[in-house]
This record gives sequence, C-alpha cells and structure tokens, in this order.
Amino acid sequence: MVASLFVVGGARSGKSRYAVARSPAEGRIAFVATAEALDEDMARRIARHRAERPPRWTTIEVPLELVARLEKLEGTCDAFVVDCLTLWVANRLLRGDGDEAILDEANALATLIGRRRSSFTVVSNEVGAGVHPETAAGLRFRDLLGGVNQRVAAACDTVVLMVAGIPLTIKTPRAGS
Repeated sequence: MVASLFVVGGARSGKSRYAVARSPAEGRIAFVATAEALDEDMARRIARHRAERPPRWTTIEVPLELVARLEKLEGTCDAFVVDCLTLWVANRLLRGDGDEAILDEANALATLIGRRRSSFTVVSNEVGAGVHPETAAGLRFRDLLGGVNQRVAAACDTVVLMVAGIPLTIKTPRAGS
C-alpha cells in the first residue's frame, strides 16, 4: 500500500519541516508548492523552505490548478509533498473561485490521494481554533479551508497535528488496510 500523510497545524508549528522529514528517503519526489513570491517576506520564506528540502527533489509551483497538475504528474513521481492547502485555497479565493468549485477540487484531490498510485504528504493550516474572524471574507476562508481539510484528512491514511513543533498523531491506518 502506498501511504498518505496529512500534516495540519497552526502557523509556524513545524508542519513543513515535519512533512519533508517524513517523506521517502529514496525515489522520485516532487515538492508541489502553492505559494507565490508576491512580496519580500514570502520570497524569504520560499527560499528558506527550498533550503530545507533535499536538492534532488523536483519543485513544481502550482498556485491554482493543483489537481489537474497532479493528475498530469501521476505515474512520473513516487511521492508528492503538497505544501500547502492554505495558500492554495487563498489563491483560489483571490482569483474569484466559488466555494463549491474549491470544495469540488478538494474532493478530486481526495480521490487522487485515494487511488494510491503515489505517496502523498499534504500540509495545511488549522485555522478553526483561533480567534473568530471579524470579516465575512475571513469567515468564508476559515470555513472553506476547514471543509477542504476535512476532505483531505478523510482520504489520508495518517493525520498528524503539529503543536509547537511536536507531532501529535490523530489518525493512523486501519488494521488490514
């Protein structure tokens, strides 16, 4: 069985570092980045994340059409590390995509993960445990990302919640699966 891992947690909780460390040591690994360097801070973060990854990995930047790109790459990689769904959802919202379109895409991602043709490690933020958003846009983002996270978590074999750099396993593979 090809394994899948969903890593979720708050900002700066160690999600990306954990996802990279838990990825296969060998094989064809693709790091699928959803971030765009639209300002200096993000450019620095992207550079730091690149430096933390093994240089033999292929980096693929996919800020919007995540599932379509992953489907094209299916069979060419042994493992994918998708970092992160939070920025992917934000990018889709900023483009003007509707909630149903984004949730349909999350369902398609869950189906792709469930086919188990490649190993998947997917990273996302847990945004539902913080302060209640003041704006309608903030509420929409929080609720939509929560729905996306639920779909992906259901499809993955293992789910890890990162808290202050500590991984807490909250879902493990079922016996016999």
